[in-house]
Order: sequence, then structure tokens, then C-alpha cells
Amino acid sequence: MNELESLSGAPIVLLLIALFVVLVILKGVRVVPQSEQHVVERFGRLRSVLKPGLNLIVPFLDKVAHRVSILERQLPNAEQDAITSDNVLVQVETSVFYRILEPERTVYRIRDVDGAIATTVAGIVRAEIGKMELDEVQSNRSSLISQIQALVKDAVDDWGIQVTRAEILDVNLDQATRDAMLQQLNAERARRAQVTEAEGKKRAVELAADAELYAAQKTAEARRISAEAEAYATETVAKAINQNGIEAAQYQVALKQVEALQEISAGDGTHTVLVPAHAIDALGDAFKMLKGRS
Repeated sequence: MNELESLSGAPIVLLLIALFVVLVILKGVRVVPQSEQHVVERFGRLRSVLKPGLNLIVPFLDKVAHRVSILERQLPNAEQDAITSDNVLVQVETSVFYRILEPERTVYRIRDVDGAIATTVAGIVRAEIGKMELDEVQSNRSSLISQIQALVKDAVDDWGIQVTRAEILDVNLDQATRDAMLQQLNAERARRAQVTEAEGKKRAVELAADAELYAAQKTAEARRISAEAEAYATETVAKAINQNGIEAAQYQVALKQVEALQEISAGDGTHTVLVPAHAIDALGDAFKMLKGRS
């Protein structure tokens, strides 16, 4: 009977040993997914951080206290009020993306990660917008975003977190500020229109003055040419008189008289011209001289 009892108890012991070995293996082997990192504690203190893949720990002494996802996360879009340096109230909508790089620092240094990041971003956004005027906020949004990203990165560095993106989605104004800006924009457009019109009138005056100057120059040039031609003709007549005596002068006078008579007779016949007697005698002498010249 004792032998039978000893034989029946042996399989139970072996089964218990086998179960214990399986339990030790299950407790000592940890498979970590690619998207996670596990924080291991021993007697309540940080022991190690398990990376993705197959890991071994000490059974019954070590335990996985935190399973931390290392995927990139997005905080809900947040809106906060800010006042610019020119005392304009704006409502800024922000969006933040981050990921956990060092889980051991995150789980032991900060309790609410999302809330802490959101509060930090809101404070930095208010501080940076407070240094700028409204026009700068709207026109230099890219530089403002870069500055916010750099400041947020420094602020959350002790938490083992990397802020990958911090975007300003929109900058909204109250209705009164919008109406004032619209009025200012309309005034600026009117001013530009007046400046354009004034510049056009100025240009027209300048062109008219240039045209008058050009016309005066051409008139003066024509007078100069006419004077030079008349001087040349006078010089030629003077030379002829000098060479041929008084007869050349009389010939020129006779020629002018004939030309004048031709102009008088060139009318349409509706005018009556009275010619003095001595003028008729002079014309007769002129014709004789011309006949003699020919």
C-alpha cells in the first residue's frame, strides 16, 4: 500500500513542477509590440524599459507597471484668447502632435501628459502673440509657428516627449475688430485710388508740357531754317547787285511786282481791285525790264 501511494503521488509532484516551470516562463518572458514600450518595476522601483520584441525579466520580482504607446498622438484642437501688443483680442486655434521617446521619464515626472502639453502650448502662444502686432501675427504666421515649436520643445524636454508639430490653424477676431479692419481697408483702397488718379493727372500734365516744349522747339527750328534761307537769299541778291549794279536790284523789284500782280489776279473774280496810276506805270517798267532780261 505504501508503494502504491508513493507511485500515485509522484505524477502529482511532477505535474506541479511542470506547472511551476510554465508559470515561471510566462512570468519571465515578455513580448512587446512594435508600437509600445514597457516600464518594468522591482519592488516599486524602476528596473528597466522593455523595447519592442522578446524580453526576459525576473519572475515574481519584476513586473510590467506601465505599457506606454510610442505612436504619434494628436491633442484635440484647442482655442485660447490672446492679446496682441497693439491691444487687439484674438482667438487662436492650435493643433499639437507629439510622441513619447523616453517612457521612464514620462510616467514618473508627469501625470496628465495631454493636459500638461495643452497648458504649456496655450501659455507660449499667448506670450508670443503678446509680443507682436496684429498685422505681424497674420503676415508672419510661419515664423510664429516655428518659434512656438522651439519653445514647446524646450518646455517638454524633461518629460521625455517630442513635440513633432505645433500648428496655428486659425486666428479669429471679434466682430468689432473685423468692422474696424474693413473700414481701414476701404480707406486704404480709397487712398491708393486717389494717389493713382493724382499720379495719372501729373503724368498727363508732364506729357502735355513735353508736347508743348517739343512743338516750340520745332517752331523755333522752322523759324531758324526760314531765317537762314532768307539770309541766304538776301546774301545772293546782295552779291548780284554788287556784281551787276543797280539793274539787278531793279530786276528783283520788277519780279516781285509781277508776282504780286499774279496773286491779285488769281482771285475768283468777285473782288474789285483799284490800282494807282503810278503803280501801273511801275508794272509797265517791270514788264519791260523782264522782257529785256529774257
